[in-house]
Amino acid sequence: MQRTSSNRRRGVSMADVARLAGVSAQTVSRVSTGHPGVLESTRREVLNAMQQLGYRPNSAARALKRGEFRTIGVILFTLATTGNSRTVEAIAAHAAREGYAITLIPVAVPTQDGVLGAFTRLGELAVDGIIVIMEVHLLDAVDLTLPPGVPVVVVDSDAGDRYPVVDVDQAEGARQAVRHLLALGHETVWHVTGPDESFSSSRRAQAWRQVLEDAGRPVPPSEHGDWSAESGYRAGLRLAARPECTAIFAANDQMALGVLRALHENGRRVPEDVSVVGFDDIPDAASYMPPLTTVHQDWAEVGRRCVQALLEQINRHTVPPGTVLVPTTLIERASAAPPSTDQRQ
Repeated sequence: MQRTSSNRRRGVSMADVARLAGVSAQTVSRVSTGHPGVLESTRREVLNAMQQLGYRPNSAARALKRGEFRTIGVILFTLATTGNSRTVEAIAAHAAREGYAITLIPVAVPTQDGVLGAFTRLGELAVDGIIVIMEVHLLDAVDLTLPPGVPVVVVDSDAGDRYPVVDVDQAEGARQAVRHLLALGHETVWHVTGPDESFSSSRRAQAWRQVLEDAGRPVPPSEHGDWSAESGYRAGLRLAARPECTAIFAANDQMALGVLRALHENGRRVPEDVSVVGFDDIPDAASYMPPLTTVHQDWAEVGRRCVQALLEQINRHTVPPGTVLVPTTLIERASAAPPSTDQRQ
């Protein structure tokens, strides 16, 4: 008992485990690394000795020796948005299934220098590869430029000509939303956008406009938001004052929630007077009043594809530049309906 306490004070070594188990240090090493060439009875003796002594294998030393750290770095600008937080959650879940942990590095300001600084910090923390969640345009550069030699995957970006990029098919999701409202019989669709600097927002807005133009429908002025329910509420107040507005596509579900509140406060019924469609299909969307018709994003699939593409590079396989788009699905609920007879006239 005294020997165990003394060992814990000075740090338990592999030699201590070997002496207690009555085996060689090489056998202890094989057990700690999961080597298959060890008798099961011997493995149990070694594991029991490790438990008694409180021994923990030095995974960092093994990683340095083998040149792998079983860790993925993730660079992003904010966790405040639904897309970013759900994407990180999915990356962490799929990384864990592959035996990897993640190290998260937030960048305060979306600049090229900020991204490069995050790369440097992750290099010091020893990661096997890096996933960059862009979401927004860089403030000081037209194109994203990353240091060579590090396995990398980019999420939600227009850098597919230089790097492997994984993204939800933002444009097709917006097209589904607008086409659905037009198919219900609405003359046109009004749009509440996300922030101008967002890749997702710009793709959804461009698709909204293109569908209306291709259908020969009038394109009303868009209302600008910032992803928050409050910005959706302010936009909704302006749209509620327009009797000609019968259909609204909000660029995310939180802004759609604000729109619903503004319409309710101004006596515009949903969907009898105004139809509303969102984007994201957040868990609460089905509990809105009325339940929200919205575009579902498969964040779990985004996370899986990110990790898969990164591990292929880590395992020395070539992953060419290009963008992989994860399909979206329109979820029809009760917030969208054909316009009333009075509105059609």
